[in-house]
Amino acid sequence: MNKPVLPPGGPGDGDRILDEPLSEALSKRYLAYALSTIGSRALPDVRDGLKPVHRRVLHAMNNMRLNPEGAARKCAKVVGEVMGNFHPHGDQSIYDALVRLAQDFAQRVPLVDGQGNFGNIDGDNPAAMRYTECKMTAAAMLLLDGIDEDAVDFKPSYDGQDEEPVVLPSGFPNLLANGSSGIAVGMATSIPPHNPAELIDACLLLLSRPEATTADILERVPGPDFPTGGVIVESRESLLETYETGRGGVRTRAKWEKEDTGRGTYQIVVTEIPYQVKKSDLVEQLADLIDSKKAALLGDVRDESAEDIRLVLEPKTRNVEPEVLMESLFKLSALESRFPVNINVLDARGTPGVMGIKQALVAFLAHRRDVLTRRARNRLSKIEARLHILDGLLIAYLNLDEVIRIVRYEDEPKKKLMEAFSLSELQADAILNTRLRQLAKLEEMEIRREHAELVEERDGIMAMLASDKLQWDLVGTGLRQVRAVLLKIKHPLDKPRPTGTLGRSVFEDAPVVDAEAALEAMIVREPITIILSDRGWIRAAKGKVEDPSELKFKEGDKLGFLVPAETTDKLLLFTSDGRFFTLPCSNLPSARGHGEPVRMMIELDDKVKIIDVFPFKAGRKRFLASKQGYGFLLPEEEALANRKAGKQVLTVDAAGAAFCLEAVGDQLAVIGDNGKILIFPLEELPEMPRGKGVKLQAYREGGLRDAISFNTDVGAFWIDTAGRRRDWVEWREWIGRRAGAGKLSPKGFPTSKRFRPK
Repeated sequence: MNKPVLPPGGPGDGDRILDEPLSEALSKRYLAYALSTIGSRALPDVRDGLKPVHRRVLHAMNNMRLNPEGAARKCAKVVGEVMGNFHPHGDQSIYDALVRLAQDFAQRVPLVDGQGNFGNIDGDNPAAMRYTECKMTAAAMLLLDGIDEDAVDFKPSYDGQDEEPVVLPSGFPNLLANGSSGIAVGMATSIPPHNPAELIDACLLLLSRPEATTADILERVPGPDFPTGGVIVESRESLLETYETGRGGVRTRAKWEKEDTGRGTYQIVVTEIPYQVKKSDLVEQLADLIDSKKAALLGDVRDESAEDIRLVLEPKTRNVEPEVLMESLFKLSALESRFPVNINVLDARGTPGVMGIKQALVAFLAHRRDVLTRRARNRLSKIEARLHILDGLLIAYLNLDEVIRIVRYEDEPKKKLMEAFSLSELQADAILNTRLRQLAKLEEMEIRREHAELVEERDGIMAMLASDKLQWDLVGTGLRQVRAVLLKIKHPLDKPRPTGTLGRSVFEDAPVVDAEAALEAMIVREPITIILSDRGWIRAAKGKVEDPSELKFKEGDKLGFLVPAETTDKLLLFTSDGRFFTLPCSNLPSARGHGEPVRMMIELDDKVKIIDVFPFKAGRKRFLASKQGYGFLLPEEEALANRKAGKQVLTVDAAGAAFCLEAVGDQLAVIGDNGKILIFPLEELPEMPRGKGVKLQAYREGGLRDAISFNTDVGAFWIDTAGRRRDWVEWREWIGRRAGAGKLSPKGFPTSKRFRPK
């Protein structure tokens, strides 16, 4: 069989094969992908606050003349225009972007007027694009104002057949007004929405006082203004640091009120929820808290929402204070959420960076000035062109008889006019295109009036372009006009803000309520026995377990820990990675079954072992030690952890933690894997909230095995395999300096090398 003949210059000649290291090739291509994601997908532009897909949607709708006064068109039509002309990345991503621009619970200032089902705050999906219609809002027109007047640069579209704007003129600071969020490669952005009127007030402040600080700006913009309202409980100091650095967070709570239901009972009605919290998920979360008995003060939850949000929360008993109930729910549920702030944006050169609020507003004002001057130059060029035509027409009127003669008798009237009156080709064409009825005296007066007006306008524009002060004054005038337009946009959640403007989110200080004390007061104090199996299944039996041998476990499992406690106690679990976890004893599953896996209640890796379990007791101290042979004393208060991830207390290596003993008495005896025992005063150990501790005993090989603390008056002891106590009379012979090697264990010491059986 003959081999195929490859054309010259094709792959057969090797000109399409690149010889370069794989690591270098991958790094180049991944860098190109990362830059594309950062600049063309995930981060908004500081000038108009839009990502490319949103900008293309608005530009396409503007080309389709979908103005607020006109009729709406099918969203499928808009999506098709955007995908076909500007954004070849799939219709669903374009429609998702369009939908978000229309959702009043997602956008502080919606840019698209959607007609049909565009989703809701419950998280339901919008209808398909073939069923919905859209057009632009008045706010979107403010962003596009001047786009046809050379206000911004354009670039070729992806196929080179059309042009799209690099940035929109942006009549108001949309970046901060509507916020943005996105994840790029190695960076992300998260910008909360703000009140547009307050932002414009801050811009006017910077125009009058460029040296104004972030603190001065916060007098005009006290914080975010979320579309869904809510109560912002973040401190002013924290907000100042967030807006100064561009990084931080804002805590927002649901807005609620108490409704009396008669006979001393009441219910709580939630009317506003935190931004980006789905109402249906919130209701489900509250119901789960009731079922799992984690919300001990909450009796029932109902969703009675219609157009407005109305979540009804019923307390467990009438004796629960509403403030206490809500504080407990704020800690347990999404009724309080923290919105992360990371103002990571692209500047005018397309460079990503984190900006504070002042930097972002200054960049917006610089853009507005650039738009103003570009529109002015565009207008100036049109005025010059029109004046040029009018000058030619005036010459014609002054020499009307000669012009008529040339037009009537000359073979080439255009050329003759240009020679006779020194006219340009444009002027000659304008004269030749003039109708006979426009040769009247009244028409000449109109041309002279238009000429004078244009000369006056031209002089004003040239004076403005030559004066920085006039330019900034016009920027301020334009912002005031935009502010008046935005103030006409009303919403049912609008209420007075600290700045005097109407907004949706309000600011309050979080009340100081001891919700934990109230929870404990609701729990009946009863003795229980906590049963933790070797494989980590936990349960709580009422009273005392008299015979542990009667306890039943899953096949292959056995008893790990048997801990007496009370329902009001907090259970502490110490693990081999040096962490403490806290579980309320009242929330533990009953002992009717095998219980529940403790790893579902706390974030505990399967490779990490539970070393000790005991109820918390205030004022008590614990002796913590690692297998490496280091340890310290820990007040039990420092072991309490409010997070599922626990609290890291003991610093350990790969060998892990050894034990966690109650510190009693004044002497400490430690034994290593080598069987050597060392005794030294307990006071030589430091008391620390966390850390590695000090060296207890020196080992050539192996590590720490066990330890016991005791009183000098009572003396040391150990427990044999039968569970009997054996007094150790000669224990003083093993006293030495801390961190010493010690001596071999005495005759009769357990072969397990432990003071107590494990």
